[in-house]
Amino acid sequence: MSDNMLIISFDELCESHHIQQEFIIEIVDYGIAKPISGDSADQWQFETASVPWLKKAIDLYTMLEMDWFAVAMIIELLKQKEALAKENTQLKRRLER
Repeated sequence: MSDNMLIISFDELCESHHIQQEFIIEIVDYGIAKPISGDSADQWQFETASVPWLKKAIDLYTMLEMDWFAVAMIIELLKQKEALAKENTQLKRRLER
């Protein structure tokens, strides 16, 4: 963990982003997002960087009426794509030197 990591509690996440608690619990159950601390939902804390992924997962679930298993697979693939794109950009920069 980074010293500069920003965290948000389960309750703050639900309130400030207008997310139903049940959605967050499902998202954690399916491994789409992982709390960085806390043993139960009321104690969970998340890295703020995970918020966009939470929102994407909820959008896929609600707008496209997908089940959580499919949402988890899609989010994992999107995360891999993002990581590969970052790596590709870094490699291109190194080649330009």
